[in-house]
Amino acid sequence: MSYLASFNNESAKQILMDIIRTVNQPDNSKKLSEAKASAGKEMILMMQYVFPLVMQLQLEVIKMHGFPGNREGLVQFSQLIREMERDDTEIARLRSQIRAIYLPPIAINTTNDILI
Repeated sequence: MSYLASFNNESAKQILMDIIRTVNQPDNSKKLSEAKASAGKEMILMMQYVFPLVMQLQLEVIKMHGFPGNREGLVQFSQLIREMERDDTEIARLRSQIRAIYLPPIAINTTNDILI
C-alpha cells in the first residue's frame, strides 16, 4: 500500500489523464466504437459491452501506478477520486470525461416529467 503514501491530487490527475489517453489509443478506441455500435442507445447493452472495456483499461492504467490490478484496486481508486473531486474541479472534470464514455447523456423532457 505504499502507492497510497504518494497518492495526491496531482497523481490522481495524472492517472485520470493516462486513462483518457489509453482509451483514446487507436486499438482501444476502435474496440469501444464497436462496442458502442453494438449497444446503440440501450443503457443495459452499454453496461454489458462498453462498461467492461472501460473498466479493463482503467485496471491496466491504475496497475501501472501501483494500485492492485483487480476489482478491489479499482474500487479503492474510484473511492479516492470521488473524495478528491469534491475539492478539485479538474479531477471532477477528468472523471466526468471518463464516465461519459460509458454513460451516454440522458435527454430529459422537463415539461412532461411525471414522478411515479
